[in-house]
Amino acid sequence: MNRFRQLKPALSAGIALLSALLAQPRLAVAQVPRSTKMEPKFVPTGKSVLSGDLGIDFVSQYISAGIVAENQGVIAQPYLNLYLRLYKGEGWINLITLNLGFGASLHSKHTGAPPHSRYPAYFEQDLLPGFSVVFAKNFTLKTTYGWLLSPSGAFQTPTVLKLRLDYNDADLLGRFALHPHVLFLRELENKISNGRDQGNYYEAVLSPSLPPLGPIRITFPLTAGFGSHNFYAKNQGFGFFSAGANALVALSFIPRKYGSWVLKMGTTRYYLNKTLAAPTVIRARGHYETVFNGGIGVEF
Repeated sequence: MNRFRQLKPALSAGIALLSALLAQPRLAVAQVPRSTKMEPKFVPTGKSVLSGDLGIDFVSQYISAGIVAENQGVIAQPYLNLYLRLYKGEGWINLITLNLGFGASLHSKHTGAPPHSRYPAYFEQDLLPGFSVVFAKNFTLKTTYGWLLSPSGAFQTPTVLKLRLDYNDADLLGRFALHPHVLFLRELENKISNGRDQGNYYEAVLSPSLPPLGPIRITFPLTAGFGSHNFYAKNQGFGFFSAGANALVALSFIPRKYGSWVLKMGTTRYYLNKTLAAPTVIRARGHYETVFNGGIGVEF
């Protein structure tokens, strides 16, 4: 509990900063697509029974699964993830954790908010309970059941089921490791994409990196997204491809007792399918989009 008390001043400062930033209104627009991009930022190691991470990211555009939810104004995305270790062993099953994630997206442009919304900047709030299993040392399977809420009233609440499999190939490829993962998402109720029915989303990611440069770690994520069963409009199979460059800078001057802090920055370039490239109330026509991001986070 002392560690949580020590983090309270930083949390209070972050809340005050967000309140100052998110003050610029915009007229409500038609219902816009939603996203399921919120994911834990760190991987639990099982060293402590209870661990977690929290932070805030700022992005120039909010894009997930190739869907542009907003591209103007201040977009702030705070998050908190908690991990409870249920089992740790040396056999085929190495670690089991219970996970609870919270992720929000706050928009100064009041994306999609109706005229009399009580919280017009509070576009999205995700509640993401689940569990993860590390097996055969290098594989991690994560299962998440998610609710995507909109306190601003911009959209109805979708519920989703996500399965994600990560493979740590560092033992196999060393410095040339690709750190691949694949993700499957099923829409259970309401839509997060622009298709007409509850559909399926598939994602494949490679994240090669440079050797650590002192406190700096640089990765180059490559992501391809696909849909089926009308996840995307006109039942498009291919959704998007993106390539990015991200840097994490360890803030080692902060005492370890306050957690492991990192500064984050990066950029991502997207190519969108023809239905996602169509003009909307958010954006003009175009297959290409570029996102810049920065933020700060702490693992505890």
